[in-house]
Amino acid sequence: MPVKGLTFWVLLAFFLLIPLIGTNARAQEKLTFSYAALGGPNSIWNIAKDLGFYRKRGIDADVVYIASTTLGAAAVLSGHIQVGMVAGSGVVNSAAGGGDLVAVACFVNVLDYELVVQTSIKSAEDLKGKSIGISRFGSVTDVAARAFLAELKLRPGEDVTVRQVGGAAERAAAFTRGAVAGFLSSTGSIYLLGENLPHRVLIRTADLKNPPPFPWICTVTTKSYVAKNRENVKKIVMALIEATHYFKSNKEGAKKIIGKYFSSANAAYLEDNYSATVRILERVPYVTRPGMDNLIREAQKTNPGIKVTVNDLVDDTIVRELERDGFIDGVYGKK
Repeated sequence: MPVKGLTFWVLLAFFLLIPLIGTNARAQEKLTFSYAALGGPNSIWNIAKDLGFYRKRGIDADVVYIASTTLGAAAVLSGHIQVGMVAGSGVVNSAAGGGDLVAVACFVNVLDYELVVQTSIKSAEDLKGKSIGISRFGSVTDVAARAFLAELKLRPGEDVTVRQVGGAAERAAAFTRGAVAGFLSSTGSIYLLGENLPHRVLIRTADLKNPPPFPWICTVTTKSYVAKNRENVKKIVMALIEATHYFKSNKEGAKKIIGKYFSSANAAYLEDNYSATVRILERVPYVTRPGMDNLIREAQKTNPGIKVTVNDLVDDTIVRELERDGFIDGVYGKK
Protein backbone atom coordinates (compact mmCIF):
# COMPACT_ATOMS: atom_id res chain seq x y z
CA MET A 1 0.00 0.00 0.00
CA PRO A 2 1.39 3.48 -0.85
CA VAL A 3 2.55 5.60 2.06
CA LYS A 4 -0.23 8.14 1.50
CA GLY A 5 -2.84 5.40 1.67
CA LEU A 6 -1.28 3.93 4.81
CA THR A 7 -1.18 7.36 6.46
CA PHE A 8 -4.86 7.89 5.70
CA TRP A 9 -5.89 4.63 7.33
CA VAL A 10 -3.65 5.21 10.39
CA LEU A 11 -5.14 8.68 10.90
CA LEU A 12 -8.65 7.33 10.41
CA ALA A 13 -8.07 4.62 13.03
CA PHE A 14 -6.63 7.20 15.44
CA PHE A 15 -9.61 9.53 15.16
CA LEU A 16 -12.02 6.62 15.53
CA LEU A 17 -10.25 5.55 18.75
CA ILE A 18 -10.33 9.01 20.38
CA PRO A 19 -13.95 8.68 21.64
CA LEU A 20 -13.21 5.21 23.01
CA ILE A 21 -10.11 6.41 24.86
CA GLY A 22 -12.07 9.32 26.33
CA THR A 23 -14.92 7.04 27.40
CA ASN A 24 -12.56 4.64 29.17
CA ALA A 25 -10.78 7.48 30.94
CA ARG A 26 -14.09 8.82 32.20
CA ALA A 27 -15.32 5.35 33.18
CA GLN A 28 -12.39 4.65 35.54
CA GLU A 29 -13.07 7.42 38.04
CA LYS A 30 -10.59 7.74 40.89
CA LEU A 31 -12.29 7.62 44.28
CA THR A 32 -11.13 7.02 47.84
CA PHE A 33 -13.00 4.85 50.35
CA SER A 34 -12.27 4.08 54.01
CA TYR A 35 -12.91 1.31 56.49
CA ALA A 36 -12.65 1.56 60.26
CA ALA A 37 -11.29 -1.76 61.59
CA LEU A 38 -9.10 -4.66 60.57
CA GLY A 39 -10.69 -8.04 59.91
CA GLY A 40 -14.28 -9.21 60.01
CA PRO A 41 -17.00 -7.43 58.04
CA ASN A 42 -14.75 -4.46 57.27
CA SER A 43 -12.84 -6.78 54.95
CA ILE A 44 -15.55 -6.45 52.28
CA TRP A 45 -14.05 -3.07 51.29
CA ASN A 46 -10.72 -4.72 50.45
CA ILE A 47 -12.34 -7.82 48.92
CA ALA A 48 -14.16 -5.54 46.48
CA LYS A 49 -10.83 -3.93 45.53
CA ASP A 50 -8.69 -7.08 45.34
CA LEU A 51 -11.23 -9.02 43.27
CA GLY A 52 -11.90 -6.13 40.92
CA PHE A 53 -15.54 -5.48 41.83
CA TYR A 54 -14.97 -1.69 41.92
CA ARG A 55 -12.96 -1.77 38.69
CA LYS A 56 -15.66 -3.80 36.95
CA ARG A 57 -18.05 -0.92 37.63
CA GLY A 58 -15.67 1.73 36.33
CA ILE A 59 -14.17 2.88 39.63
CA ASP A 60 -10.45 3.18 40.31
CA ALA A 61 -10.62 2.75 44.06
CA ASP A 62 -8.10 3.70 46.71
CA VAL A 63 -9.13 1.98 49.96
CA VAL A 64 -7.63 3.35 53.20
CA TYR A 65 -7.78 2.29 56.83
CA ILE A 66 -8.98 4.91 59.35
CA ALA A 67 -9.05 3.32 62.79
CA SER A 68 -12.24 4.90 64.17
CA THR A 69 -15.76 5.57 62.97
CA THR A 70 -15.42 9.07 64.47
CA LEU A 71 -12.37 9.89 62.37
CA GLY A 72 -13.90 8.14 59.35
CA ALA A 73 -16.98 10.35 59.61
CA ALA A 74 -14.78 13.44 59.74
CA ALA A 75 -12.86 12.30 56.66
CA VAL A 76 -16.08 11.81 54.67
CA LEU A 77 -17.39 15.20 55.79
CA SER A 78 -14.14 16.84 54.70
CA GLY A 79 -14.44 15.37 51.21
CA HIS A 80 -11.07 13.60 51.41
CA ILE A 81 -13.05 10.34 51.48
CA GLN A 82 -15.99 10.14 49.10
CA VAL A 83 -17.64 7.08 50.67
CA GLY A 84 -16.63 5.33 53.86
CA MET A 85 -17.50 2.77 56.48
CA VAL A 86 -19.12 4.82 59.24
CA ALA A 87 -21.35 3.38 61.94
CA GLY A 88 -24.75 4.86 62.70
CA SER A 89 -23.36 6.55 65.80
CA GLY A 90 -20.99 8.54 63.58
CA VAL A 91 -23.87 9.58 61.33
CA VAL A 92 -25.95 10.76 64.31
CA ASN A 93 -23.02 12.59 65.92
CA SER A 94 -22.35 14.30 62.60
CA ALA A 95 -25.97 15.47 62.40
CA ALA A 96 -25.73 16.81 65.95
CA GLY A 97 -22.84 19.00 64.79
CA GLY A 98 -24.60 20.17 61.64
CA GLY A 99 -23.00 17.63 59.28
CA ASP A 100 -24.84 16.10 56.34
CA LEU A 101 -23.81 12.44 56.46
CA VAL A 102 -26.28 9.85 55.20
CA ALA A 103 -26.20 6.03 55.38
CA VAL A 104 -27.13 4.44 52.04
CA ALA A 105 -26.54 0.79 52.99
CA CYS A 106 -25.59 -1.24 56.04
CA PHE A 107 -23.93 -4.64 55.79
CA VAL A 108 -24.01 -5.41 59.53
CA ASN A 109 -26.86 -4.19 61.76
CA VAL A 110 -25.69 -5.48 65.15
CA LEU A 111 -22.56 -4.92 67.18
CA ASP A 112 -20.27 -7.93 67.53
CA TYR A 113 -17.88 -7.24 70.39
CA GLU A 114 -16.69 -8.80 73.62
CA LEU A 115 -15.24 -7.30 76.79
CA VAL A 116 -11.86 -8.90 77.49
CA VAL A 117 -10.65 -8.48 81.08
CA GLN A 118 -7.92 -9.61 83.45
CA THR A 119 -8.39 -13.12 84.86
CA SER A 120 -8.85 -11.66 88.36
CA ILE A 121 -12.08 -10.01 87.19
CA LYS A 122 -14.77 -12.66 87.46
CA SER A 123 -17.85 -10.48 87.95
CA ALA A 124 -19.23 -7.02 87.43
CA GLU A 125 -18.39 -6.18 91.03
CA ASP A 126 -14.71 -6.95 90.35
CA LEU A 127 -14.69 -4.37 87.54
CA LYS A 128 -15.75 -1.49 89.80
CA GLY A 129 -13.10 1.19 90.21
CA LYS A 130 -11.19 0.02 87.15
CA SER A 131 -10.88 1.22 83.57
CA ILE A 132 -11.64 -0.27 80.18
CA GLY A 133 -10.23 0.77 76.82
CA ILE A 134 -12.16 1.87 73.72
CA SER A 135 -10.98 3.48 70.49
CA ARG A 136 -12.56 6.94 70.81
CA PHE A 137 -15.62 8.48 72.46
CA GLY A 138 -18.59 8.28 70.11
CA SER A 139 -17.13 5.27 68.29
CA VAL A 140 -18.79 1.86 68.02
CA THR A 141 -16.49 0.52 70.74
CA ASP A 142 -17.80 3.29 73.00
CA VAL A 143 -21.41 2.32 72.21
CA ALA A 144 -20.66 -1.38 72.80
CA ALA A 145 -18.85 -0.64 76.06
CA ARG A 146 -21.82 1.31 77.41
CA ALA A 147 -24.23 -1.45 76.35
CA PHE A 148 -22.11 -4.01 78.21
CA LEU A 149 -21.82 -1.84 81.32
CA ALA A 150 -25.58 -1.29 81.33
CA GLU A 151 -26.12 -5.07 81.17
CA LEU A 152 -23.66 -5.48 84.06
CA LYS A 153 -25.48 -2.69 85.95
CA LEU A 154 -22.33 -0.55 86.06
CA ARG A 155 -22.24 3.21 85.46
CA PRO A 156 -19.62 4.53 83.03
CA GLY A 157 -17.62 7.35 84.57
CA GLU A 158 -18.72 6.41 88.07
CA ASP A 159 -18.26 2.68 88.58
CA VAL A 160 -15.95 2.15 85.61
CA THR A 161 -13.70 4.58 83.75
CA VAL A 162 -13.97 4.43 79.96
CA ARG A 163 -10.67 5.45 78.34
CA GLN A 164 -9.85 6.43 74.77
CA VAL A 165 -6.93 4.22 73.76
CA GLY A 166 -6.97 3.83 69.98
CA GLY A 167 -7.41 1.04 67.47
CA ALA A 168 -7.52 -2.68 68.16
CA ALA A 169 -3.74 -3.05 68.38
CA GLU A 170 -3.42 -0.08 70.75
CA ARG A 171 -6.17 -1.41 73.01
CA ALA A 172 -4.56 -4.84 73.19
CA ALA A 173 -1.17 -3.25 73.94
CA ALA A 174 -2.66 -1.13 76.74
CA PHE A 175 -4.23 -4.25 78.23
CA THR A 176 -0.97 -6.18 77.95
CA ARG A 177 0.98 -3.59 79.91
CA GLY A 178 -1.78 -3.19 82.50
CA ALA A 179 -2.84 0.33 81.56
CA VAL A 180 -6.48 -0.84 81.43
CA ALA A 181 -8.21 -3.71 83.21
CA GLY A 182 -10.28 -4.56 80.15
CA PHE A 183 -10.87 -3.54 76.56
CA LEU A 184 -13.40 -3.85 73.78
CA SER A 185 -12.39 -6.48 71.27
CA SER A 186 -14.03 -7.70 68.08
CA THR A 187 -15.03 -11.36 68.19
CA GLY A 188 -12.05 -13.67 67.89
CA SER A 189 -9.44 -11.04 68.61
CA ILE A 190 -8.54 -12.65 71.96
CA TYR A 191 -6.53 -15.11 69.86
CA LEU A 192 -4.21 -12.24 68.94
CA LEU A 193 -3.20 -11.56 72.54
CA GLY A 194 -0.68 -14.40 72.71
CA GLU A 195 -0.88 -17.76 74.41
CA ASN A 196 0.94 -16.58 77.52
CA LEU A 197 -1.25 -13.57 78.24
CA PRO A 198 -3.92 -14.41 80.84
CA HIS A 199 -7.35 -13.04 80.01
CA ARG A 200 -11.03 -13.86 80.12
CA VAL A 201 -14.14 -12.71 78.27
CA LEU A 202 -16.48 -11.09 80.81
CA ILE A 203 -19.38 -10.44 78.43
CA ARG A 204 -20.04 -10.54 74.69
CA THR A 205 -22.83 -9.37 72.42
CA ALA A 206 -24.43 -12.80 72.45
CA ASP A 207 -24.83 -12.48 76.24
CA LEU A 208 -27.10 -9.46 75.96
CA LYS A 209 -30.73 -10.31 76.66
CA ASN A 210 -31.93 -8.06 73.87
CA PRO A 211 -29.02 -7.15 71.60
CA PRO A 212 -30.03 -3.74 70.27
CA PRO A 213 -30.25 -3.25 66.51
CA PHE A 214 -27.28 -1.12 65.57
CA PRO A 215 -26.34 0.21 62.13
CA TRP A 216 -22.67 -0.77 62.28
CA ILE A 217 -20.88 -1.57 59.02
CA CYS A 218 -22.55 1.08 56.90
CA THR A 219 -21.81 2.68 53.56
CA VAL A 220 -21.90 6.40 54.28
CA THR A 221 -21.41 9.54 52.23
CA THR A 222 -22.65 13.12 52.34
CA LYS A 223 -26.07 14.16 51.10
CA SER A 224 -24.41 16.61 48.74
CA TYR A 225 -22.19 13.90 47.22
CA VAL A 226 -25.00 11.40 46.68
CA ALA A 227 -27.16 14.15 45.15
CA LYS A 228 -24.50 14.88 42.51
CA ASN A 229 -22.95 11.42 42.16
CA ARG A 230 -25.72 8.93 42.87
CA GLU A 231 -24.53 6.55 40.14
CA ASN A 232 -21.08 6.33 41.74
CA VAL A 233 -22.62 5.53 45.12
CA LYS A 234 -24.83 2.89 43.53
CA LYS A 235 -21.79 1.26 41.88
CA ILE A 236 -19.99 1.15 45.23
CA VAL A 237 -22.95 -0.51 46.94
CA MET A 238 -23.14 -3.04 44.09
CA ALA A 239 -19.44 -3.85 44.47
CA LEU A 240 -19.82 -4.30 48.24
CA ILE A 241 -22.81 -6.61 47.75
CA GLU A 242 -20.66 -8.73 45.42
CA ALA A 243 -17.85 -8.68 48.01
CA THR A 244 -20.28 -9.77 50.74
CA HIS A 245 -21.46 -12.67 48.61
CA TYR A 246 -17.83 -13.68 48.03
CA PHE A 247 -17.19 -13.55 51.78
CA LYS A 248 -20.19 -15.76 52.49
CA SER A 249 -19.43 -18.29 49.75
CA ASN A 250 -15.62 -18.47 49.77
CA LYS A 251 -14.34 -18.99 53.29
CA GLU A 252 -10.69 -19.63 52.50
CA GLY A 253 -10.52 -16.80 49.97
CA ALA A 254 -12.08 -14.36 52.44
CA LYS A 255 -9.70 -15.44 55.21
CA LYS A 256 -6.75 -14.97 52.87
CA ILE A 257 -7.73 -11.38 52.08
CA ILE A 258 -8.38 -10.60 55.77
CA GLY A 259 -4.90 -11.91 56.56
CA LYS A 260 -3.33 -9.87 53.76
CA TYR A 261 -4.41 -6.60 55.38
CA PHE A 262 -4.19 -7.79 58.98
CA SER A 263 -0.68 -9.20 59.10
CA SER A 264 -0.76 -10.12 62.81
CA ALA A 265 -3.88 -12.28 62.40
CA ASN A 266 -3.21 -15.93 63.19
CA ALA A 267 -5.12 -19.03 62.08
CA ALA A 268 -7.25 -19.22 65.25
CA TYR A 269 -8.32 -15.59 64.92
CA LEU A 270 -9.14 -15.93 61.21
CA GLU A 271 -11.28 -19.01 61.83
CA ASP A 272 -13.21 -17.59 64.78
CA ASN A 273 -13.60 -14.14 63.24
CA TYR A 274 -14.85 -15.55 59.95
CA SER A 275 -17.38 -17.81 61.71
CA ALA A 276 -18.78 -14.86 63.66
CA THR A 277 -18.85 -12.46 60.72
CA VAL A 278 -20.51 -14.75 58.20
CA ARG A 279 -23.56 -15.01 60.49
CA ILE A 280 -24.18 -11.28 60.67
CA LEU A 281 -23.42 -10.00 57.16
CA GLU A 282 -26.59 -8.81 55.46
CA ARG A 283 -27.68 -10.27 52.11
CA VAL A 284 -29.87 -7.23 51.41
CA PRO A 285 -28.04 -4.34 53.12
CA TYR A 286 -30.82 -2.09 54.35
CA VAL A 287 -29.94 0.22 57.24
CA THR A 288 -31.78 -0.78 60.39
CA ARG A 289 -34.22 2.06 60.95
CA PRO A 290 -35.09 1.01 64.54
CA GLY A 291 -31.36 0.93 65.28
CA MET A 292 -30.82 4.41 63.88
CA ASP A 293 -33.85 5.67 65.80
CA ASN A 294 -32.38 4.25 69.02
CA LEU A 295 -29.14 6.14 68.38
CA ILE A 296 -31.00 9.40 67.77
CA ARG A 297 -32.97 8.99 71.00
CA GLU A 298 -29.77 8.21 72.94
CA ALA A 299 -28.03 11.28 71.52
CA GLN A 300 -31.03 13.47 72.44
CA LYS A 301 -30.59 12.55 76.09
CA THR A 302 -27.41 14.64 76.22
CA ASN A 303 -28.25 17.00 73.36
CA PRO A 304 -32.01 17.75 73.33
CA GLY A 305 -31.46 20.18 70.47
CA ILE A 306 -30.99 17.36 67.94
CA LYS A 307 -34.06 17.51 65.73
CA VAL A 308 -33.14 14.99 63.02
CA THR A 309 -35.27 11.97 62.14
CA VAL A 310 -34.33 8.58 60.70
CA ASN A 311 -35.39 9.81 57.27
CA ASP A 312 -32.81 12.59 57.53
CA LEU A 313 -30.00 10.09 58.11
CA VAL A 314 -30.98 7.08 55.97
CA ASP A 315 -31.36 6.94 52.20
CA ASP A 316 -32.34 3.37 51.28
CA THR A 317 -33.44 4.14 47.73
CA ILE A 318 -30.34 2.56 46.19
CA VAL A 319 -30.70 -0.75 48.05
CA ARG A 320 -34.43 -0.77 47.31
CA GLU A 321 -33.70 -0.22 43.63
CA LEU A 322 -31.07 -2.99 43.52
CA GLU A 323 -33.45 -5.39 45.26
CA ARG A 324 -36.39 -4.48 43.01
CA ASP A 325 -34.38 -4.75 39.79
CA GLY A 326 -33.08 -8.23 40.70
CA PHE A 327 -29.42 -7.31 41.10
CA ILE A 328 -29.08 -8.94 44.53
CA ASP A 329 -30.89 -12.11 43.43
CA GLY A 330 -28.57 -12.15 40.43
CA VAL A 331 -25.50 -12.08 42.67
CA TYR A 332 -26.74 -14.65 45.18
CA GLY A 333 -29.12 -16.67 43.04
CA LYS A 334 -32.81 -16.62 43.83
CA LYS A 335 -33.82 -18.34 47.08
